[in-house]
Amino acid sequence: MTPSFEHLDPTTLAQWLSERRPLQLVDIRDPLSFAQGHILGSRHLDNTTVAELVDKTPSDTPVVVVCYHGHSSQQAASWLAGQGFDEVYSLDGGFVDWAHRRPDSVER
Repeated sequence: MTPSFEHLDPTTLAQWLSERRPLQLVDIRDPLSFAQGHILGSRHLDNTTVAELVDKTPSDTPVVVVCYHGHSSQQAASWLAGQGFDEVYSLDGGFVDWAHRRPDSVER
């Protein structure tokens, strides 16, 4: 069975964040793009930080993966699901769509 992830729409993520639902929000864009703006509460994830995420995040913590447009996050989400996380999501539309819809939820 292939580990699977689910698609998450921006409205649902915004609701989860406003409810302060426990989740791990990870952004896989390049470091400069992340530094220029990211969803409040997200952490940058790359090849150097992914091992720590996998080691230190409980497997029952929902993980939401963010990229530019919601494409490469699907591969990353699938990989993370394979690392044993129970709930993994790929944010539809990515950061670009999120920043367009919810500029007040972007940390710059």
